[in-house]
Amino acid sequence: MPPPSDIVKVAIEWPGANAQLMEIDQKKPLSSIIREVCDGWSLSGSEQFALRYADGPQLYITEQSRSEIKNGTILRLAISSARAARQLLDRIQSHGIDSRLEALKELAKLSADPTFATEFISMEGIGTLARLVESGTHFGEMLAFTLTAFLELMDHGIVSWDLISLSFIKQIAGYVNQPMVDVSILQRSLAILESMVLNSHSLYHRVAQEITVGQLIGHLSNQEIQTYAIALINALFLKAPEDRRQEEHTNPLDQRLTEMASTLAQKHLRSIILNHVIRGNRPIKAEMAHQLYVLQVLTFNLLEERMMTKMDPSDQAQRDIIFELRRIAFDGENDPSGTEKRKAMYTKDYKMLGFTNHVNPAMDFTQTPPGMLALDNMLYLAKLHQDTYIRIVLENSSREDKHECPFGRCAIELTRMLCEILQVGELPNEGCNDYHPMFFTHDRAWEEFFCVCIQLLNKTWKEMRATAEDFNKVMQVVREQITRTLAMKPSSLDQLKGKLRGLSYSEILRLRQSERMSQDDFQSPPIIELRERIQPEILELIKQQRLNRLCEGSCFRKLGNRRRQEKFWFCRLSLNHKVLHYGDLDESPQGEVPFELLTDKIPVSDIKSVVTGKDCPHMKEKSALKQNKEVLEQAFSILYDPDENLNFVAPNKYEYCIWTDGLCALLGREMGSDLTRSDLDTLISMEMKLRLLDLENITIPEAPPPVPKEPSTYNFTYNYG
Repeated sequence: MPPPSDIVKVAIEWPGANAQLMEIDQKKPLSSIIREVCDGWSLSGSEQFALRYADGPQLYITEQSRSEIKNGTILRLAISSARAARQLLDRIQSHGIDSRLEALKELAKLSADPTFATEFISMEGIGTLARLVESGTHFGEMLAFTLTAFLELMDHGIVSWDLISLSFIKQIAGYVNQPMVDVSILQRSLAILESMVLNSHSLYHRVAQEITVGQLIGHLSNQEIQTYAIALINALFLKAPEDRRQEEHTNPLDQRLTEMASTLAQKHLRSIILNHVIRGNRPIKAEMAHQLYVLQVLTFNLLEERMMTKMDPSDQAQRDIIFELRRIAFDGENDPSGTEKRKAMYTKDYKMLGFTNHVNPAMDFTQTPPGMLALDNMLYLAKLHQDTYIRIVLENSSREDKHECPFGRCAIELTRMLCEILQVGELPNEGCNDYHPMFFTHDRAWEEFFCVCIQLLNKTWKEMRATAEDFNKVMQVVREQITRTLAMKPSSLDQLKGKLRGLSYSEILRLRQSERMSQDDFQSPPIIELRERIQPEILELIKQQRLNRLCEGSCFRKLGNRRRQEKFWFCRLSLNHKVLHYGDLDESPQGEVPFELLTDKIPVSDIKSVVTGKDCPHMKEKSALKQNKEVLEQAFSILYDPDENLNFVAPNKYEYCIWTDGLCALLGREMGSDLTRSDLDTLISMEMKLRLLDLENITIPEAPPPVPKEPSTYNFTYNYG
């Protein structure tokens, strides 16, 4: 028969005696149980004793905590918490140095126990420890144990931090500011100052007057104390903006806090953290990772004010920023003299810049978030990455209206998205360690991150062949590209760019499909067998779609021409798949180009091979070495007899995949682009679902037997994006 639930079997130890094995009745008062234990060892005065755990923190057992005792637990009979507190308090005030050191050492250990802490504090123990520190007569181990005990006692929250004297604060700050102080003392001093800042509004101001960020930065090169130093920096930083929000009027202290916030963003702090912490020779532990995350969040929160500031359309200084965006993009065009002509021209330019309100683009920045932060980002891109800015604007203004990527609208929505992803304006989460090393590699990490992402957005828009109606779809894909890349924790902005290049739209589609197909339902042998049977049919379907697209033809830009003087040429496959027709055009066509207008042709039978990227003849030429990576990735060439070549640069990644896959299919070779892999996964999944659905809906007639189902077919027209 099992023992009653109120009975717990334990072992109880006492120094110099054999342990007692006994059953504790949880219904009996704890004092009665202690009396029984004392009687077992013939100890008088049971009220002077208590039970503690023998292992772990060795906490005192009370009536409130006794329910946590489990069967098999080892307990220890010890002097009561009140008696222990009195003895230690007397010993730390004694004249014997050795006795005082041992007492402080034991006090540092016992102070973590809330039962003991309550008794010690009730005897004015904290005041005694504070006076020992203020006297300045304790050093080395003795001081370290004193500070440890003080911090542990205060952390119980039994007494208020506001009771701490200014002389105590100055003494603790003095240890931090001294060049040669024992590491253990520095650690505890920094931890005490951090607790003061976090737990007392008045002490925050006092600590801020005694400790400067520059002094704390000096400690970041020491791996033993850098976590404590960053924690104090974070505490000061965390309180500063909150204090400013609470104060109705500006005062000198607020100005000091503003200076501190700007100091946190300076290069010196960032580079020290990057070189001595993130790239140090020690692995980053959980507490340090949390402090780096907190610093990252608080740094980004400096953007909150601009994020929540609406643009004032009547503010000329703010409107001048928009004028500057226009000037940088269209600098080569002279302003007309007439007011009406100038107004009409500005309206046209603002439309080309992608603003929603063409007449008064200032209205685009009246929603918060992202408010003026979006305009700040756009101006940074235009000034610091001028070539990229001009390329994006002019590239989109030269497209058909339905395919242009509206820069202004995209920049505003992207800024809002980045604020959400990086949680700008939100307080740090306890226990979160999600910091990103790359944000510590640049003085203007936020702005540079935006510049990388706006280029990604423009690239993804082209890959999806998006129109204005697809705006939200594009933003969803871009969000997924960014969040997936951030999860990889790139160590630098250059690594971020590289990983984003690998997450093209077709790769996102492939990943989505792969994740769906990785579910358990799609891993069973019958499903795998069905997939293998379907794949050849789907590949043939994709091959026919690619060849059909080649028959429709595509327009290509001629290399070596300035964008404002572009020339085009068109290429398409004959309907019998035997001849490639091509020829020059004066302008980009709006539809299909008749074969009669394409004066040149190449018999498919003369084609020897298709090469891509650096292997293309036009990418090997001296002038072509200056081409950017996007051009290189979208270049391909047809090599045909006798030793001739036809060179292409696709207008986007989609057309590149279509043409290279189509030409491979034409020559009887394997189609290997990311687009084909994505299409294959998508269509196989669709077909499998259809066939599985048909199986679920089958009803078996009594007679005659059912006719076998014909394989399903598609009238397939692929719409990319």
